[in-house]
Amino acid sequence: MTKDPYLLHMFNPTKNVSPFDVNMAYEASFHGVIPYTEVTLEDIHALTQDTIFSRGPKGVKRTCIFLGGREFGLAMDMLNRAKAAMVPPFEVSVFADPSGAITTAAAAVACIESLLEKQFKSDMKDKNLYIFGGTGPVGVCAGILAANCGANVYLASHRGADVGSKVADEYNARCNVSMQGASSGSKGDKEAIIEQAHIIIGAAKAGVQILSRSEMENAPALELAADINAVPPLGFDGIDVHDYGKVLDFTPGNAIGLGALAIGDVKYKVHKRLFEMMIQTDKPLYLDHEAAFKVAREITNK
Repeated sequence: MTKDPYLLHMFNPTKNVSPFDVNMAYEASFHGVIPYTEVTLEDIHALTQDTIFSRGPKGVKRTCIFLGGREFGLAMDMLNRAKAAMVPPFEVSVFADPSGAITTAAAAVACIESLLEKQFKSDMKDKNLYIFGGTGPVGVCAGILAANCGANVYLASHRGADVGSKVADEYNARCNVSMQGASSGSKGDKEAIIEQAHIIIGAAKAGVQILSRSEMENAPALELAADINAVPPLGFDGIDVHDYGKVLDFTPGNAIGLGALAIGDVKYKVHKRLFEMMIQTDKPLYLDHEAAFKVAREITNK
């Protein structure tokens, strides 16, 4: 048995802990990964203090907390609640990534930013960026990051613009950004989006085609399309999962495509690197979407 092991306590509000997160933690060289399920926000303070006071000043540096689940906002609330429960010098690093949404969104937006610079010597500032499935955790996080990069972000929902606007308003208040809602529920809705979009992100339910090739042929301003779905049928017809800047010659302006596995390769590196940072740091870290985006930028700019 390893002496003074690196331990990761995984607090999850859901019924199950993600096997992906467990695998990644061991890939990053944690010696032990301890899952907790159906954890509520109210549980976080007590669980955090049980974690920090059990190993002494030396052991606490080898102890970390991971926050999972499926909701971006809840994970951020849990992160803040865990931070408030610390009693320095009894303080541990905390990393939030519900459903892998934060690392996936960070990877996607960093890839978009890098490709725009490399292909067009451009950026996201003042570009109309529509996120299909924008009210889910990946869509919300990607929207926040893109808004901070200057994009005009629209969270598109198949349930209507009111739903997208409600979610946008919530996170505008939380994160001091400016996002709007949009509807993607009908053919007409999609036509309206594709008519004015410069950038589109597919973050809708896996295995659902969002846009056909013929629909994307009518996108006059489109510069980049990023599909996060790797499960057939893919979200955007005409974009392969491995595409990284491939020219979509069927679009009016020769937009470029970004596929799910290309994004996933960066997401994997970001996820692993954030776990490694918790092991290697001398001071406690609180790793959220901004920390993930910083690492993703470092990876995509190499």
